[in-house]
This record gives sequence, C-alpha cells and structure tokens, in this order.
Amino acid sequence: MLLIGNDKGGTITTARFADGRLERVADTEVGVGCSTFAILGDLVYVASKEPAIGTYRLDRAAGTLAELHRRPIDDPLAYLAVATAPGGEPILLASSYHGGWGASFALPDGVVGPELSRFHSRNIHSGIAVGENAYFASLGDDLIAQFRLTPEGVLEPLAEPIVTCPKGSGPRHLIVSGDGRSVYLLTEFTSEAIRFDRAPDGALTRAESAPAFDPDAGLSVSAYGLNPREGHLMWGADLHFARGEEWLLCTERTEATIGAIRLDDGRLTNELVITSTEDWPRGMTVTPDGEHAIALGEASGAAALYYLEEDGTLTQLDRLETGAGPNWVRFV
Repeated sequence: MLLIGNDKGGTITTARFADGRLERVADTEVGVGCSTFAILGDLVYVASKEPAIGTYRLDRAAGTLAELHRRPIDDPLAYLAVATAPGGEPILLASSYHGGWGASFALPDGVVGPELSRFHSRNIHSGIAVGENAYFASLGDDLIAQFRLTPEGVLEPLAEPIVTCPKGSGPRHLIVSGDGRSVYLLTEFTSEAIRFDRAPDGALTRAESAPAFDPDAGLSVSAYGLNPREGHLMWGADLHFARGEEWLLCTERTEATIGAIRLDDGRLTNELVITSTEDWPRGMTVTPDGEHAIALGEASGAAALYYLEEDGTLTQLDRLETGAGPNWVRFV
C-alpha cells in the first residue's frame, strides 16, 4: 500500500501496488499544502499549508486516514521524517523552507508534541536521521548541517557543524546507504548527485558527484528566484535507491526525466540512463522489492509505475490519476 500527497487538492490518495498495477483505494481530505508526510506504523504525520502538522491513523483495510491531533507550527514545511532518539523514543524531524529552520519534535502518545530543538539556515529543504545523527540540507546557504541526537532527541551540532556544498548548487534532498557509510544529496539548481563519506562520529566529507539530468537537453544552471521552465534551467527534485543500491534514481522537472545513475560499491559512476516521465516529477519512490519506481507528475496529476530493467532503463507498466498537484509518495 502507498500514500500519495496531492498538494493542491489537499488530499492523500491511498493506492495498492500488485502484479504490476496501481489500484486506487481511497482519498482522504487533509488540507491544502500536504506536500510532505512521515509514517510511524499506522500513524501518518502530515504537514499542511495552514501551517500545522496533523497526526492521522491509517485504516489499512479501508485505506482511509482519521485525524487524531493537529499541532500548529510557525511556518509551512518542506520535509518530515521520523527518527529514533538514542534514548529509544521516536521523534519527528521537520524542515521549513520558507521559515528557514529545522527542528525536532517529541511524539508523546504518538502525536506531535513539544518542540525539542531548532536551528536556523536559509531554505531548509530536507532533514534525515542516520543512527545517532541528523542531517539537514540548506538550499539557500549551500550546506548540510550535521548533528548528534541526544537521548532526549535534541539536535546537538557536531564539532564541525556544517559541510559546504558547491556554491549555487542548491542542496535539496538527502538519503543514506544501507550500511550508513555514505550520504547522497541531490541538488536543485545544478541537478547533480553528490556522495559524502560518513565517518564513525557522523561527520560527512564530500566525495564524488555525477550529473542527474539529460545531457542532450541543453539545460542551464538555475539559481534562487529564477523560473526553471521559462529559462529552460536545471530543476532537480528527488532521489531514491533501486535494485539493492545498484542504481540511484533522480528526478529533474524541467525536462520531466528520471536519471538512473549506476553505483559501484556505493560510489557514483558516470553511467547515466535517462527516461522521460510525468510532467514536473517532484516526488517519487521505489517499491520494497527495489525493482519498481513510482514517479508523480505535479503538473500532470498522475502517478506512473515503472519496472527498472537491469541496464537502468525504466519501462512503464501503469498510470494512475491521483488528485491536483501530487508531489509526495511513500509506501506504508
């Protein structure tokens, strides 16, 4: 089962994936701006434009979401992620692009509770946890802020609190390898994947990079405040592993492509396979078997299902119309 956030429509579509098909199950009203959510068992934490974080319980049989709690916050969010503090308690990491802050929240009794800590940087776009560490990508300051999580879930800066990224690259989304030794970043303005080595203490060191856009499309580097579609500029969005971390899939919105980058023992290579997809593919995910990808067209209002061939080619199997502005999808 998967959940699809329809940002402009204010709904979450529940769908089932089976036998190479996507089947709509239900739609739940959650509020306009539902462009990120995080999952903890049957609990779903949904950000809205209001701004607030709603806590919902998923009925897996019916596919519907029932609201349990709503917590007002200062600014809309770009990214939510569930983490486990070293003390064993679950916490919620929140990233606010327009507010310019990242924070950790307690989850007493499963609902969003007190804010535990906060830091500031321009245009925070995502935050993830890896073991006892947390990392946040700052698109506006071209950096990754790195922290240790205290047993209480407080964000404590490492001795080197930031890792710089190439100037003007626009750090956007982060993922971590299964062994925890590498962190991967996709940039928005240069649409490139960058790998970072992760030390035992959690400190990141920039390693190699690889382009994630169509090299034959004539795209130019973007910058904050520019319109990528009008200027035919790079517009990187999301990234996920596939086929047991043999491939890194990255979306680019201006040309509406998925770029599959082959990984060699975790390292980025220059082997790139481009597949055209839905218009404005802001969000995507990979099925638990690692062999299928689902890309959302924020402009087309649909989800496309693909099978990832061994050579990195994506073969479309199905297409499901969702709601207005789909841009976030996760399996539950």
